[in-house]
Amino acid sequence: MLGKTKSRAARIGALAATAALVLAACGGGGGDNSGVQTGQAFAECDANANACNSAAADQLQDGGDVTFAIEKNIPNWNVTSGEGNVFETGMVTKGILPYTFYTTPDLKPTLATDFVTSADITSTNPQTVVYKINPKAVWSDGTPITADDFIYNWKVQNGKDCPDCAPASTSGYDRIASVVGSDNGKTVTVTFTNPFTDWKVLWSSTGAMYPAHLAAQHGDLNTPAGLAESYKWFGGTVPTWSGGPWKIDNFQNNVSITMVPNPAWWGAKPKLSRVIFRIITDASQEPTALQNNEVQVIYPQPQVDLVNQVRNIPNVSSYIGLGLTWEHFDFNLKNPALANKALRQALYTAVDVQGIIDKTVGQFTDKVKPLQNHNFMPGQEGYKDVISSTGQGTGDINKAKQILTEAGYKLQGDQLIDPSGAPVPALRMRYTVGNQIRQNECELFQQAASQLGVKVDIIPTDDLGDTTSNGDFDVIVFAWVASPFPFSGAQQNWTTGSESNYGEYSNTQVDNLIAQANAETDQAKASELLNQADQIMADDAYVLPLYQKPTFIASYDNIANIRNNSTLDGPVYNMQEWGIRKG
Repeated sequence: MLGKTKSRAARIGALAATAALVLAACGGGGGDNSGVQTGQAFAECDANANACNSAAADQLQDGGDVTFAIEKNIPNWNVTSGEGNVFETGMVTKGILPYTFYTTPDLKPTLATDFVTSADITSTNPQTVVYKINPKAVWSDGTPITADDFIYNWKVQNGKDCPDCAPASTSGYDRIASVVGSDNGKTVTVTFTNPFTDWKVLWSSTGAMYPAHLAAQHGDLNTPAGLAESYKWFGGTVPTWSGGPWKIDNFQNNVSITMVPNPAWWGAKPKLSRVIFRIITDASQEPTALQNNEVQVIYPQPQVDLVNQVRNIPNVSSYIGLGLTWEHFDFNLKNPALANKALRQALYTAVDVQGIIDKTVGQFTDKVKPLQNHNFMPGQEGYKDVISSTGQGTGDINKAKQILTEAGYKLQGDQLIDPSGAPVPALRMRYTVGNQIRQNECELFQQAASQLGVKVDIIPTDDLGDTTSNGDFDVIVFAWVASPFPFSGAQQNWTTGSESNYGEYSNTQVDNLIAQANAETDQAKASELLNQADQIMADDAYVLPLYQKPTFIASYDNIANIRNNSTLDGPVYNMQEWGIRKG
């Protein structure tokens, strides 16, 4: 997912919310929700997320095609830019862009050793990281991948050298004092002005590298205008080059992207002859395409009817996973009524999160539980319950009414009166048009609020990114797609004045704690500081986490080494290992 905020975790989040997080009907079907996996290919994925559905290279055929359904066209090829920073573009470019770290299905950042053989902090004062580039690493035209590529991709994303580049994220890049190459450019020394906890996010798979030597052919890399010109060129040009195991052989606009192995790739060669990304914008058509063998892999947002259709297709295995995408309610604190913390606390206390799950995503999986943190997901180091102590999400109407009474609110008939004696105005609640699950979530919020005397008008939007960025809501439901780097994500999402902080939350104590967490080299201490900030934010009742959003993969049983990856990297994180089983 990608999303729309200034961090890719964030931009991947809201834009992902508009793009990748559209869910279809959640009604009907029913069915057995205890099975989160069907067939045998993914049977071990809960126990062994990183290695399920494995087969050694000698068990795979030489050649063969796999067609993978995606739900968006690729109008912009620069995935590090704000405009190009969407989930589908990230998946399609994963096989052609070099990167320092990627995320495995167990949600952990992992060094991309084909590209960089090591990445180590060599000093903490100032913080210094040294990368060793694989001596064999080259672009597909034979040009070595060097420190020049690190430097270019730093300049276009730091917000200073190229003010007009409009990257998806400047986080971390804006803390770098220098990037210096040595050893013929194969050693890269990065020195920071301030410590950066999430340094592994830099040049990683959430914002991978574009070739500096091609950039130099399309702009003067020593000027802001030239950097911007080259950066724009990458967005508008289908890549004929590659720095990964695959290269693009053919792009048919709004139809498909065909990948073939990159002959210049220095690592283990892919077994498949082609991977084809077929664009199917209507997710409800994906099971039919799968059944007809027009595609062999689908990765849609799950809903009951779709999941049940796939479960009935012979020789296909499916799996529902949980990862770094999470659904939530947000308030807009610019609304004078919602500026009162007591009203926010009462509304969120009246919301029954478990009841919402039972009536929506719980219809097709029993994995989903109420989420109790804004920054860490269950399974990540640092996850801590900061919500339960507030009583929010419990559906306790009596406690919600008590909060309001103690704050001076009164109920007159079915209308809540604020402490000044004025009626609390109706709240406008937004969700993505056509998203039945989110419509249901809004209706359940509406029902809870009505018991407190608060009227909620539900108004869908066909442009979630515009609605959030313009603050055109009082309450809204959408999802963030996070990265495994929570500290920089928190800075973008929750701090005062951030473009990602759509509801304009502001708490100086939270700002300071998040800043400390971002500059802490001790990961455990950084997590503690971030959870302290999160506990304050939870009590302030700005955002109510609902649940980790399920992901759904289905694939023919003869395809090996493909598996769910509920992160920004998606199932394509190991695309070079995919293959068709012999026999």
